Amino acid sequence: MEAGPDQILPAENITTTQPDGCVKLRNYGEENESLPPMSVVSMMRKTVEKHGDQIALRVKRNDEWLEWSYQQYWDEAKIAAKAFIKLGLAPHHSVCILGFNSPEWFFAQLGAIMAGAFSAGIYTTNNPEACKYIIEHCRADILVAEDAKQFNKFPQIKEFLPNIKSAVQYTGSPNQEGILNWQELMEIGKKESNEEIDQRLKQIAINQCCLLVYTSGTTGPPKGVMMSHDNLTWTARTTAKYYGVTSNDSLVSYLPLSHSAAQMVDVWVTMSAGATINFADKNALKGTIVNTLKEVRPTIFLGVPRVFEKMMEKMQELGKSAPAVKRVVASWAKKTGLEHNMKRLEAEASVNAIEASSTNLSYKWAKKLVFDKVKYKLGLDRIKCIGVGAAPIAMESLEYFLSLDIPLLELYGMSETGGPHTGNRPGHHRLGSIGPSIDGCQTQIFNPDKDGEGEIIMSSRNIMMGYLFNEEKTQEAIDRNGWLHSGDLGTELDDGYFKVTGRFKELIITAGGENVAPIPIEETVKKELGCVSNAMLVGDRRKFLSCLLTLRVEINAETMEPKEELTQASKDWCQDVAKVKASTLQDILSLGETNEKVMKCIQEGIDKVNSQAVSNAQKITKWTILPTDFSVPGDELGPTLKLKRHTVLKKYASYIDSLYQV
Repeated sequence: MEAGPDQILPAENITTTQPDGCVKLRNYGEENESLPPMSVVSMMRKTVEKHGDQIALRVKRNDEWLEWSYQQYWDEAKIAAKAFIKLGLAPHHSVCILGFNSPEWFFAQLGAIMAGAFSAGIYTTNNPEACKYIIEHCRADILVAEDAKQFNKFPQIKEFLPNIKSAVQYTGSPNQEGILNWQELMEIGKKESNEEIDQRLKQIAINQCCLLVYTSGTTGPPKGVMMSHDNLTWTARTTAKYYGVTSNDSLVSYLPLSHSAAQMVDVWVTMSAGATINFADKNALKGTIVNTLKEVRPTIFLGVPRVFEKMMEKMQELGKSAPAVKRVVASWAKKTGLEHNMKRLEAEASVNAIEASSTNLSYKWAKKLVFDKVKYKLGLDRIKCIGVGAAPIAMESLEYFLSLDIPLLELYGMSETGGPHTGNRPGHHRLGSIGPSIDGCQTQIFNPDKDGEGEIIMSSRNIMMGYLFNEEKTQEAIDRNGWLHSGDLGTELDDGYFKVTGRFKELIITAGGENVAPIPIEETVKKELGCVSNAMLVGDRRKFLSCLLTLRVEINAETMEPKEELTQASKDWCQDVAKVKASTLQDILSLGETNEKVMKCIQEGIDKVNSQAVSNAQKITKWTILPTDFSVPGDELGPTLKLKRHTVLKKYASYIDSLYQV
């Protein structure tokens, strides 16, 4: 191919860890000939040619929705690219972006790529040292941050980050010298000719890195996942086709763009299809996402388990306070909805199953009286697909939303796959599974045991190039045959569907040598105990299993820190199950009658969990309630609310040790 954004440079290997390295394109010329290699720049160009006037981005500021077409999106990114080059951005170096989702985030990212560099997102919840690590590791020349709050992490930025050539703040006014605001950046870019940017575009190669995604560090220090142009454009086009995403679709961007799932869906899938992105406000994960959903009424929605758990909890609380007649109708409707949808899923799974008819009279009335109204109140009345991923979701949540005629479609992927690798979709859905391989992806169970359980491994054009500057971890992750080892345990179900059963690296190996996958047991604990928000199993190399429990408490809407006050669900559980009144966590933890009754009921719940254990080694012998719930500020949860087990083990070591004292 000719020089330019769609050239393929010679390469001998499918992996590299060098910023200017090249890789062989996986499976090119085989089953994926229908999707020829393409750079991010060319994918955007094609979308502009076809959907230039289509609204690409929408954001609400000062109570007014601002809009950018795909042509304007391209123009803004190109101006940003020229400004970055003027400010010293070198090829194969990085622009780090630290802030909540916004049009400027998108412009900065595409601008960095057009300049022949990388974009690298940083979670806004990262502390200064974590930010510094990523900025230095990816050789960032430019730092783009949202506001003064983020820049306050780096007082005297030139001293804290000496290699940064320029810093840009995209909202508000900088409170430090030497930091440009977004308008100033744009003015710099507008003054530059196209000569240098045209030369940079000619140097871009499809099989080189254009984007870095840093792992959240749930199992150790974050690693820089290198994604090539082909990784991104192939995955985006494949995913868009698999889920039927078109220019008529509308989505909401609110999950951190530093995470691969959010970025793939919000940026690349929408770009490939010419769809519209609506930005939520920065308090979306604190509860305001519903307000955006009501206003935007998207057609496609992606969430993490905790988002749906919070929705469920809120809806359950509201349901309890509803008049008796409404509660009866709602209960009947949910029972009807669950039965109807379970039959529908059975019909999808087997030609011999009894097909659920949409003309079923009970279902039609339940839909009219309850389901349609609930969907409208949630802003989900135009939805054609709701995906859930990034962490395991409890069956309770799946069944709850299914009972409301709102199926949640589980997806599965990793930072290292750039997005989804397997996934359920409408008409092809197994409850509790992560779906079959997405078209063009290959999935296997590696070294399965007698029950068919083994490590999930993957191969396709979506697999990363490698970890930046980390050959050892790259070789650990990708074997000599090119398969990516996920570290997740799973099984293959009928017809190519897969199920995640645990985390390989999180396997607890008891002192007796038995392997225990913690997640299924933890989910069972939470199901049996309605007052429990988190359960974490411990016992590696120990004589028996123990469990750390946190109770459901209210969350500070501003800081996201847990409060002392119990949620209504916890209060109801104490009242209904333990027959005591409790308003705060201290009411339960303080010695006395309340403590005794609650502890007795929790033990009864643990006994029920143990009764389901397949062996004595998988029974919980001891447990304890921690003095606070897990949270992002507490560092027990990552930015996508995934449990950081190694952090919990260190932070609560004294509690764990006390469980094993004789």
